Amino acid sequence: MLSGTLFVVGVPIGNLGDITIRALDVLKNVDLIACEDTRHFRILLDRYEIKTAMESYHKFNEQQRVDKFLGLLNRGKNIALVSDAGMPGISDPGHVIINAAINSGLPVTVIPGPSSILSALVLSGLDMNEFTFCGFIPAKPSHRIKRFIQLQYEERTLIFFETGNRLASSLNDMKEIFGERKIALARELTKLHEEIVRKNITELIEWLAERELPGEIVLVVEGNMKKDDWTSVPIEEHVRQVMDKLGISKNEAIKTVSKIRGVQRREVYDRMKNS
Repeated sequence: MLSGTLFVVGVPIGNLGDITIRALDVLKNVDLIACEDTRHFRILLDRYEIKTAMESYHKFNEQQRVDKFLGLLNRGKNIALVSDAGMPGISDPGHVIINAAINSGLPVTVIPGPSSILSALVLSGLDMNEFTFCGFIPAKPSHRIKRFIQLQYEERTLIFFETGNRLASSLNDMKEIFGERKIALARELTKLHEEIVRKNITELIEWLAERELPGEIVLVVEGNMKKDDWTSVPIEEHVRQVMDKLGISKNEAIKTVSKIRGVQRREVYDRMKNS
């Protein structure tokens, strides 16, 4: 018996009219749809009169579902993997079953769909030639600050996901580490009340103080535009400056300096050890 195919299906990020003809065809004809929330996904299926069976697949049960889904695929059944919005696996469940199917030699294909990441980037007005998607900003303050320190010298446009209740804290930490930069906030993309706010970080903090923004938000942040020339500064002094400015440990400063200067971390370690 020929094995079935795992179809990774991109679905609308808000407006149900954004579903593709190909995605509808797959959802109608597979044997099973694996989705995060069957009640939520039923809204889209009802809109297009699709009767395919569904089964929940989310971060709390994905490990348990893998064996079952692999068994179905091996018996020739086709499965569509979807998330509540956008592309499965991108800051959403999906990686485990995708990776398991690939490692088992089973056919896996993708049905492209809308992307909040690319939509927010295009609407931001910031540089689109090179960008870095950074996923959700860590919830724990110490982890969040560490992440921003790792990214502060990144010259490419940065894209983050964040929740409305943590947004103010994240923006304040971002300003402390990144300094002043252009930033765009995108929410309710493709929906009736789509909102794009383009400001600098300080202005956005002030704007947010008068509002409450529920749900998930996409932040598009200008990359580091400062072209600091560190060639004349000894590595040892550079590490000390980074430690003083950011209030971080020597080891963290060594990692940061190695990235800034584009040299091996071992070289920075050795220079500090001998200083």
